[in-house]
Amino acid sequence: MTSVQEALEAKLGYTFRNHDLLQRALTHRSRYSGVPPAPQGEDNEQMEFLGDSILGFVVSEALVLRHPDAREGLLSKWKAHLVSAAHLHRCALELGLGEFLLLGRGEDMSGGREKKALLSDAVEALIAALYIDGGMGVAREFVQARILDVLREGTDLAVTSQDHKSSLQEKAQALRLPAPRYSVVHSEGPDHSKVFTVEVRLGEDLRSRATGLSKKIASQRAARLLLEQLKPSESPGSRNPGEGAA
Repeated sequence: MTSVQEALEAKLGYTFRNHDLLQRALTHRSRYSGVPPAPQGEDNEQMEFLGDSILGFVVSEALVLRHPDAREGLLSKWKAHLVSAAHLHRCALELGLGEFLLLGRGEDMSGGREKKALLSDAVEALIAALYIDGGMGVAREFVQARILDVLREGTDLAVTSQDHKSSLQEKAQALRLPAPRYSVVHSEGPDHSKVFTVEVRLGEDLRSRATGLSKKIASQRAARLLLEQLKPSESPGSRNPGEGAA
């Protein structure tokens, strides 16, 4: 076991019995490109396949249990967001998964540690590794802690499933304003149930604050509040700075 693997295990709060599983989950196929003959079954593609199925089941299970009155169409919409490459990419970035990946030199040099497809696949492969090594309970705990955190906000998933941060970024570019700046201005509560207050600023005058049970949720809410200030018919100088909390 390497020190890199130990660092990831510390983040996960789980120690693998079979560390080859963890290494395989972190290994992109580019690691063996140009090295004949390429080892069979040494990259994470098969584990990604298994992890995708496990993720889909755990997400479906959680949605049905936590939203027993929701209709199938709405559940399907929420599930599509939670298992999407965009959402898994954000989860991987929050975990810092990119720094642990085993990549080929070319892929590494081209920014592979931040690529959406590569990181989302690695999350699914990691889920499979946790399942094989520790069983469904271990895999479920990871999915609940790292991917289903928005469900702790209950039915607010309908709001958080929209990427307000990206929309705000696009709006800022359209109005020729500087990129939004996010900062955690306050946090309180125990480690397992912290409440974060995030402020987003756009230029010198525009700002908004919001709270949530994760930095991601609070940031999305703050972006949504600031978007509401940026009405299409208004110019940046025609509104007063606002502040809000959800």
